[in-house]
Amino acid sequence: MRNIHKKKDAVTATRAGKIHDMLMIAEQRGLLRGTRTRVVRGRMPEALVARAKARTGAKSDTDLIELALASLAVADDYPEWLLSRRATVSREIDLEF
Repeated sequence: MRNIHKKKDAVTATRAGKIHDMLMIAEQRGLLRGTRTRVVRGRMPEALVARAKARTGAKSDTDLIELALASLAVADDYPEWLLSRRATVSREIDLEF
């Protein structure tokens, strides 16, 4: 049972990292700058919203929509950006493993 929880925690951490990276890419591209004047709304199934919030950690509908839009806006750039980070940590750094 412990291994299942460890695996679930690893998946959650990986997902959180990817979400953070997507938002960082959107920020770097200037997509999150400026005043928030545009209203985007729609009616969604409760189960869909609840599941998306649980998977992303979004607390509000606004955060969830922003995350979803950012994800769509930079989705094709994510693999390229991730690969560009390759070898950016010094090999001499002590990670204490």
